[in-house]
Amino acid sequence: MISEKLMQKLNEQITYELFSAHLYLAMAAYCASQDLDGFSNFFKVQAEEERFHAMKFFNYVNEREGNIKLTGFDAPKNEFASILNVFEEGYEHEREVTRRIYELSDISLEEREHATISLLKWFIDEQVEEEASFNTLIKKLKRIDNDSTALYMLDAELAQRSFTPPVEA
Repeated sequence: MISEKLMQKLNEQITYELFSAHLYLAMAAYCASQDLDGFSNFFKVQAEEERFHAMKFFNYVNEREGNIKLTGFDAPKNEFASILNVFEEGYEHEREVTRRIYELSDISLEEREHATISLLKWFIDEQVEEEASFNTLIKKLKRIDNDSTALYMLDAELAQRSFTPPVEA
């Protein structure tokens, strides 16, 4: 049985994943306002992934006969200095998600909650990919600098991104 402490943290993570989706939609809106629809698509796909993550936690808590307690969250940031700034903020957000997943993992290890450890292993691997993706795009944006042709090429590349829920999830 999952402890009350761990259950509370799992519920907080569900809300945080939903906040993440909300944040990424705000980032998508900013990119769209800059006429960068490919970048906007990138963040729309991120939002879909975050909703998927929230539901993965939601379903797990439900399967473990826990009580799901959704709460509200603060409005996300809506204004950004540049496209680079959007990705830097997204990267920092993903680092916070990683910190939270590690905290859940630490609690699960302390409590010897093996089923939760198994669930969190998937999220830890996912966070490695998320952080790497943002870091790579930040490096590309820094190399692009003020080259509008390169920016639009990257925009076209990001327009091709789509979300397919993982089969093993």
